[in-house]
Amino acid sequence: TETLDVLAANGIKFTILAPRQAKRIRKRGSRSWQDVSGDRVDPSRAYLLQLPSKRTMTVFFYDGPISQGVAFERLLDNGQRFADRLMSGFSDARTWPQLVHIATDGESYGHHHRFGEMALSYALHHVETDKLAQLTNYGEFLERHPPDTFVEVVNNSSWSCVHGVERWRANCGCNSGGHPGWTQEWRAPLRAALDWLRDQLAPLYEQEAGRLLKDPWAARDEYVQVVLNRSEESVLNFLGQHATHSLTGAEQVAALKLLEMQRHAMLMYTSCGWFFDELSGLETVQVMQYAGRVIQLARETGDVDLEAEFLEQLAQAKSNLPEFGDGAAIYHQLVRPAFVDLCKVGAHFAISSMFDGNHVVPQYCYDIRMIDYQHVEAGAAKLALGRAHVISSITRESSNLSFAAVYLGEQVLHAGVRKTSQQEEHAQLAGESMAAFTNGDFVEALRLLDDYFDEMRYSLKSLFKDEQKRILDIVLSRTLQDAEASYHKIYEKHGSLLRFLKEMGQPVPDVLRFTAEFVLNNDLKHTFENDPVDFVRAAMLVELVKHEGVPVDAAGVGFAASNSLTRLLRRLQQNPGDSELLERANVLATIFPSMPFAVNYWHAQNIYYSMLKEEFSSGPAKQDAASRAWRARFLELGEKLQISVPALAPEAELKMAS
Repeated sequence: TETLDVLAANGIKFTILAPRQAKRIRKRGSRSWQDVSGDRVDPSRAYLLQLPSKRTMTVFFYDGPISQGVAFERLLDNGQRFADRLMSGFSDARTWPQLVHIATDGESYGHHHRFGEMALSYALHHVETDKLAQLTNYGEFLERHPPDTFVEVVNNSSWSCVHGVERWRANCGCNSGGHPGWTQEWRAPLRAALDWLRDQLAPLYEQEAGRLLKDPWAARDEYVQVVLNRSEESVLNFLGQHATHSLTGAEQVAALKLLEMQRHAMLMYTSCGWFFDELSGLETVQVMQYAGRVIQLARETGDVDLEAEFLEQLAQAKSNLPEFGDGAAIYHQLVRPAFVDLCKVGAHFAISSMFDGNHVVPQYCYDIRMIDYQHVEAGAAKLALGRAHVISSITRESSNLSFAAVYLGEQVLHAGVRKTSQQEEHAQLAGESMAAFTNGDFVEALRLLDDYFDEMRYSLKSLFKDEQKRILDIVLSRTLQDAEASYHKIYEKHGSLLRFLKEMGQPVPDVLRFTAEFVLNNDLKHTFENDPVDFVRAAMLVELVKHEGVPVDAAGVGFAASNSLTRLLRRLQQNPGDSELLERANVLATIFPSMPFAVNYWHAQNIYYSMLKEEFSSGPAKQDAASRAWRARFLELGEKLQISVPALAPEAELKMAS
């Protein structure tokens, strides 16, 4: 009830609850309450809740059985069955306007249930075109049919936990069900640790923010306007409204850091942190990373170190996985390495810059302004040095940084960063280290850099994750090219022996079998990744695969083949008059059924369907020979893509094409 009152105070007009969250109802004008607990509330109407503040909130209770059917009973396997089940929510026994509505996870439609979005589309189309019911939304329904029944809700209840809200603070038994024997005893100590951290922050925030902001808590609440728009104008307007005086640059940074500290203190209660089975899971680690950011900002703004005691409490939360142990160990392994400061941003830029010709890399929520930059290569090795001005677009904290990065091949990469504005000192380092590096004296270059930066302590592990993957892909691509070339040489040299052994019925040594499997699957993938696809080579490789009895990497090769068809259809969509593209698509779709792997036509089918609709809605068809031939081949392609073309194209067009 308290939560609903807060929603109402913020202008929310209605919300959707689970049926078990209804406690009792009464009709307007009646004093008699009816118990509807235990999923017995009628979901077909809206209900009005009178709140302690005298405000009101309209509540809808979703249809539980149908929602359950979507989530767990494979109702999305068939669009017609889905539509029928939705229609079954209506009842002739009711004498009021009825609303049938369900509440399900968005990812049910296509992610959890493949083609679920198509079942949804079919069901809604069927209901609407056959006039079985009127499609509406909650706002329209409320405007036409205001609630005439009052409701009281079960306090401390939720959609996702039959035990109330225990899933977010106790080992209540609710989990994702994938690990029998695991417990969620870690939930209580995790929540206790976060509650302790939150309570330590409150007086610190009030004291420090009170010097800068008129009402620290009102500013905290209204800081969402800055979160939604972090432009310079937005930040200055916000500080102008809330600051106790005209803030200096350093004071602005302090105020924004304090507000960020409170924002992360709220983020560390993100619901999914408790929802799943394991303390070291992605979602729970993210919650702990929010807590880590809170600790980092408390240290920077109030010179208070809360980490040691927080870790003591976190150690009481035990992982189900022996390799992680407890929350403190997880914090050391997975949270601390994710900490970011301006120097780490500089290291990220230094490392990334060596793999970009224009030295422009993703900067995330930082603005990196180059002061100077030098780059030199010696064979596969690289050295980059420079200076930059780094600014956080969130806290406005900034600094001039000197940086250097050395790449010696493979994963061997080191970077150093320091805060400095000494151009002469940096220029001397650049001259000496680059001269040593160019002369091949890598040891001397590294010694100079280590001395200047107090060790080159950053590595590929220091990069933000997306950039880390990008650079590792670059490094790996070179390594894989070398490995592929080596495997090809072995196969070319000994492939005939492998085939001879098979013909003689002799066992094939593992190393030759693995080599043939790798080379042939790799060649097949590359053949489908190339534009245009070499159909003859693809057919030849498939025959080799069959002849040598090599297992096909159905997932990898099938994915490459599907993408080749999708690419071709996209190009055809952009150039529909290109008969050569149409012919290539037909050939590709013709050979796929004979391949020893499955090809997913889904994207290609959607593109073809869009083209088909456009083709037959663009007016009378041209009757010249070329146009008729194009249409004939286009319709043939649809059949090969397993699209029911006769159901979509006009009968006259089909006869003409035949």
